[in-house]
Amino acid sequence: MKILITGCAGFIGFHVAKSLMSKKNTIYGIDSMNSYYDKNLKTQRQKDLQHHSKKNNFFFRFKKLDIRNGKNLNNFFKKNKIDYIVHLAAQPGVRYSLINPKSYITNNLNGFFNILECSKIFSVKHLIFASSSSVYGDALKMPLVEKHNTDHPLQLYAATKKANEVMGYSYSSLFNIPMTCLRFFTVYGPWGRPDMALFKFVKNILNDKTIFLHNNGNHRRDFTYVKDISSNVVKLVNKIPNKHVRFRVLNIGNGKTVKLLDFVKLIEKAINKKAKIKFIKKQKGEILDTHSSSKKLIKLTSLKNRTSLSSGIKKFVEWYKIFYKNNL
Repeated sequence: MKILITGCAGFIGFHVAKSLMSKKNTIYGIDSMNSYYDKNLKTQRQKDLQHHSKKNNFFFRFKKLDIRNGKNLNNFFKKNKIDYIVHLAAQPGVRYSLINPKSYITNNLNGFFNILECSKIFSVKHLIFASSSSVYGDALKMPLVEKHNTDHPLQLYAATKKANEVMGYSYSSLFNIPMTCLRFFTVYGPWGRPDMALFKFVKNILNDKTIFLHNNGNHRRDFTYVKDISSNVVKLVNKIPNKHVRFRVLNIGNGKTVKLLDFVKLIEKAINKKAKIKFIKKQKGEILDTHSSSKKLIKLTSLKNRTSLSSGIKKFVEWYKIFYKNNL
């Protein structure tokens, strides 16, 4: 299978690319390598993918390419004859959408449009793309099920993800393109992004700096370990939606909800050090609680996300200490 992974130097894309590498798969990875966060981290992920493929004699090719450039993307598809796409390239981050909203329009809307066009022109067999639990907004009924209303996003990031779902549905319906939309719930783990809570908390605690808990630490989140996600994506690539229902939406979560204060306690335990905490008010656009139902996903893949939060946090802390010891 010829599989394209967009955003392969990103957090989730990196893990998915690594998990999909095998003797049977031809993996292409593209990434713009932008400077939204530490480019060295992205470069090291990309180098790790190259090393992994070479060590195991897997086929992996990386190209620096920005999905916002439709002409270059089209030429890439023409040259490489892609069969499957796992589209993970996007402008992430809720708070950053308040600062630089245009980046979300150009990357998440224009970029995704280019992916849809290439899927149509080159008859892609299955397009899997990332959405987010943020599309649910502040839903009152838990756990969150795929059929719940998603018409009230609280920030532009969520609005662009909702728009992706609607755009995807229209292209799937019009041009008979099999698509799977994945709503990720608070992904964490090794090689994570510096703008995410776990990364910031671990960094600050280790360096005797204060961590800030919004809403007095009363948020609740469904934390999902990144390798549980990549395992599911591997299973889903060949689970192509049938000819009667060409478009589907799936939650990918852990199925458990944890209070942010308890999340911090697990980090303290993993580091063996108390955090200096400052409580601040709820920020604009923040969702209070998330809690997924992944019954549809489990039925398709037969996989249950089993990595416990305490185990996942320990693995992140171990990676963080090694990575920053070797890359400072």
